[in-house]
Amino acid sequence: MKRRTFNLLAGTSMAALTFRRATAQSSVDPTLLTTTLTPMGAERAGNADGSIPAWSGGYTTIPNGWQPGQSMPDFFAGEQPILTIDSSNMAAHADRLTDGVMALMTKYGFSIKVYPTHRTASAPQSVYDSIAKNAANAQLDPGGPQHGFKNAFGGVPFPIPDTSNPLNAGAQIIWNHNARWAGYAYSAVNWAYVVNNGDLVLASKNQIKADYPYYAPSATAANFGGIQYRYSDSVTGPANLVGTASLTYSTTDGPTIAWELLNGQGRVRKAPEVSFDTPSSYTDGISNFDEYFGFTGALIKYDWKYLTKKEVYIPYNNNGLVLAEAQQAHLAHFLDPNLVRWELHRVWVVEATLHAGQRNVLARRRYYVDEDTWIIAHGDAWDANDNLYHVNTCYNILRPDLPGLILSNNAVTNLQTGDYATITGQWNEKSNPTLTFYNVMPDAQTVFDPQSMAASSQY
Repeated sequence: MKRRTFNLLAGTSMAALTFRRATAQSSVDPTLLTTTLTPMGAERAGNADGSIPAWSGGYTTIPNGWQPGQSMPDFFAGEQPILTIDSSNMAAHADRLTDGVMALMTKYGFSIKVYPTHRTASAPQSVYDSIAKNAANAQLDPGGPQHGFKNAFGGVPFPIPDTSNPLNAGAQIIWNHNARWAGYAYSAVNWAYVVNNGDLVLASKNQIKADYPYYAPSATAANFGGIQYRYSDSVTGPANLVGTASLTYSTTDGPTIAWELLNGQGRVRKAPEVSFDTPSSYTDGISNFDEYFGFTGALIKYDWKYLTKKEVYIPYNNNGLVLAEAQQAHLAHFLDPNLVRWELHRVWVVEATLHAGQRNVLARRRYYVDEDTWIIAHGDAWDANDNLYHVNTCYNILRPDLPGLILSNNAVTNLQTGDYATITGQWNEKSNPTLTFYNVMPDAQTVFDPQSMAASSQY
């Protein structure tokens, strides 16, 4: 079966993408998305004791007087925590905590502040319409669910996972995360910080431009090209990295395709290492490239098994975090608990174990995926000796201007060294907002073309 081929060199603009034949998922009933399930596939009803409310459409109200280019407020700033959990009482709440969170509490004195749950997730009606079609049409790759999917676009491909087959369901849930709603296109300034031995260091400051051909208003199953998103990253700090740039294509049925421009060289080259467990140069190697956004890239290294669905405390509605200054937020081993909001939500739990013949330094991984958004909210990872190794915590923010709830920062902690890095997110949006959304990226033809990246190099 033929895999996709990218005939891209520095100087070409796009590529022809081919899919394997695919097999349909088990029969699902799309009408559930208008009755017992939300249009995204979550349970509409609240939980038994009311601590998780029913979904009632999400949060779509734009603040009075708000204009594009302004910071988005912390919508729940006036609320008080209903519970604080640390090592002294975590045993009483263990069924709603992850192994990684409890390890941080035990080892470093971490704590979480739990607030009332708000089910703020939403998306445009066009996205909901696409999801309903995907529920009936999306297909997994016959060579294995980790290889990709087809016959879906414009919304998560598998809103009703096939839990009768845990290996199919696990992959479907992670494909949903990769294809989550995050807008059509955006630009932002992202910051990556590392904390080593308690010292905060700026690892990289990046001008980001991204778009989602999979979600483009003009997209069809035939014309979006198999590209989930394109990500252009130009490093603007610190001084020794200025001029470095990268361009990444994430696909629905193959490895991540990437190019990089190293400062001082003026030459763009393919960068296959910008994927999987290669230590990220943007985080001083604390995180791997496939740990961005919780998990990113191809699924081919692992078998993905759906374990259960349960109620777990996860970070949620964290606009207040990105409004803070980085220097204020980073403590010696974790982000300041006073700035992070945790809520009780239902999550899909998926465990990844290495597929036969594959390798990754993270031999086993467990992900907690929010039912309302399909965003990975938290991930724990174990090494080859089954020692808990990396803790990956993701922070979403509420953007009613999309509307939607989207990923911002994620923090990766190395439990063996105590170091951690924060990546992919904004800081100090209160006084210097940078996150801007577009229906179509204005300069997409040049921003996402390797030849243009080479032409704009500075050396």
